[in-house]
Amino acid sequence: MKALAEVKQVQKNVDEFKLGPVSLSIEAGTITALVGTNGSGKSTLLKLMMNLAKADAGNIKIHNMFVNGLNEEWKTHIAYQPQTMIGWDAFSGKALRDFIAPLYPAWDDQQFNDIIQAFSVPLNKRFGKLSQGMQQKLILALTVPRNTSILLLDEPTAFMDIPSKQKFVDLLIEWMESGDRAIVMSTHQVADIMKLADYLCVLQEGKWMGTYEKETIQHMYCQYWMRDALPSESLPGEVSREGNQFITSKPEAMDAYMREHDLHCVNQKTLNLEESLSLLLNK
Repeated sequence: MKALAEVKQVQKNVDEFKLGPVSLSIEAGTITALVGTNGSGKSTLLKLMMNLAKADAGNIKIHNMFVNGLNEEWKTHIAYQPQTMIGWDAFSGKALRDFIAPLYPAWDDQQFNDIIQAFSVPLNKRFGKLSQGMQQKLILALTVPRNTSILLLDEPTAFMDIPSKQKFVDLLIEWMESGDRAIVMSTHQVADIMKLADYLCVLQEGKWMGTYEKETIQHMYCQYWMRDALPSESLPGEVSREGNQFITSKPEAMDAYMREHDLHCVNQKTLNLEESLSLLLNK
């Protein structure tokens, strides 16, 4: 598939925090979720992709253009929704729309109005007077209609109510159907990941732990309950054990081991996405 963005061996040091090296390929038709604990570097990676922070090593390309090069045409291909906006408090939604729309040749005013109506955002109210959830909805309405091929979203549903989150999911699914597009979003919301993500880029305290297909993580760990006491030796892929139960990252090897050693399982289950992510992030 066509790579719309490429992150290669990128590193960034901020005081005592070190991000990377991170490598990531963003292909058309995919949604990639950046997942990790607080302070793992998700927002920093998005800022690096927007060239709002300078990488200490590695390089980033958007539509085959280096983001730190002289050619800034790449900016017309990407839209970014940060967690918070600085300098918007004094302006109404209408004023912000009138300022932003002319900067994007492909701006879709009908889509802007549809999002405003769907989320019931008051355009005559100053941004600083809106609730955090309503601010998020307005920022979304001012980001998606830019009609770029890449959309970067930083915790886009953190303050949204449940009905609004479903509208948000529907909106992004519809947006993805309009051509060769891709989304990169940081999120702590497992529901967002389940409904939207194709790939998960996992970060832990700045360390890139890999990028996985969602289905791979969903089938990564299996929990067993044994009839008898566990052997003292480490089991294939063993992650943890307690009493007569254990978790393994190699269920096929474990099944073969049980047959070979005549061990009997009374119950087993594949861990769900949230449980698997928790184990992966606590490695």
